[in-house]
Amino acid sequence: MDTEALKHTWGLAEKAGDEVPLYFYSHLFIAHPELRAMFPVSMATQRDRLVGALGRIVSNVDQLDEVTEFIQQLGRDHRRFHVVADHYGAVGASLLATLEHFLGAEWTPQVAADWAAAYGLIAKVMVQAAEESEEHSPSAWDAEVVDVDRRSLDVAVLQVRPTQRMEFEPGQSMAVELARLPRLWRYLSPANAPRRNGTLELHVQRVPGGQVSATMVKTVKVGDTVRLGAPIGQELTLPADDLRPLVMVAASTGLAPLRAHLERIDHHWQRTGEAPRVHLFHGARLPWNLYEHDLLTQLTSREWFDYTPVVSDDPTYPGERGLVGDVAARDRDWSGHVALVCGSPDMVRHTVDRLAATGLDRADIRYEQFSTPDADRSSSDVHNESGDQS
Repeated sequence: MDTEALKHTWGLAEKAGDEVPLYFYSHLFIAHPELRAMFPVSMATQRDRLVGALGRIVSNVDQLDEVTEFIQQLGRDHRRFHVVADHYGAVGASLLATLEHFLGAEWTPQVAADWAAAYGLIAKVMVQAAEESEEHSPSAWDAEVVDVDRRSLDVAVLQVRPTQRMEFEPGQSMAVELARLPRLWRYLSPANAPRRNGTLELHVQRVPGGQVSATMVKTVKVGDTVRLGAPIGQELTLPADDLRPLVMVAASTGLAPLRAHLERIDHHWQRTGEAPRVHLFHGARLPWNLYEHDLLTQLTSREWFDYTPVVSDDPTYPGERGLVGDVAARDRDWSGHVALVCGSPDMVRHTVDRLAATGLDRADIRYEQFSTPDADRSSSDVHNESGDQS
């Protein structure tokens, strides 16, 4: 299998932009009209989520050993759609037809065979993981909203209680669907370490044009129900006993998975007296969206924790101003640290480059590197600010 050819041809196909997902979905729904009901009524926000993520994952099949766990998690997560093995065949056929259409003469018999083999390998891993999970976990978790805290015009903090216990690691995320908005999913990261009572804390920021985020922030109330997909993600997780010093850089509600780590670290410190040294930089456009400022300020009483809030769009703010990645990297040497970066793609790229320039090894900078098939990371300044999901 020529993995360089896979990457090259996917790069060529991506140049066609929005025409690629348009052709893909047209082919899929014409060939398999029964699958249309699995997607939102409006496809306006769907864009390239499925086909784009598939292309990126399959064309990087040479990294399979590194991301097998993540792909298995995707397979388990897609049980919430009632996806079965036959559906993977339909999606694969439409992906190959789309590539053939846009690649023209580049779509040789060898390239076609390599893409088919790579997709088949990824699909097999996902299907097997889904089938194995059927024995011990539900396809999705029903949960009740037990508390709503509107922190600002744009941000709300929800506490939800699943009816069945959900196992997850700090740094993971899960798809969330509101009962009032069926088939619209949004990925969120719990902002807490696992609790004895099983509740999850979800931080939500309203996204312009985002139906799910707007509903979560403005109208969700105690007693409402949500559905949760299986936990996914591994780039932002860490071993519980890892005591290497950490630098955390988050934008807006990208704070959530990092706050989960802080909670786990604090619990460990209270039990054992051991904790890694942590410096958290939390950025927001406006000061009122530093929505965990009081809690994080209180946490600085711990000997292991430092906190720097950063505001980008308010010239009157008395503290650090500018892009959070610039502030985190300014006049600092983070060599020997592990970095956790959480934000939009642009924020992550900028922050990773700035941290690497301080001497931090890029292998020690952790961030989400593969988009999930129905997660949109397109907002300008925040992780987990994805639009409505399919």
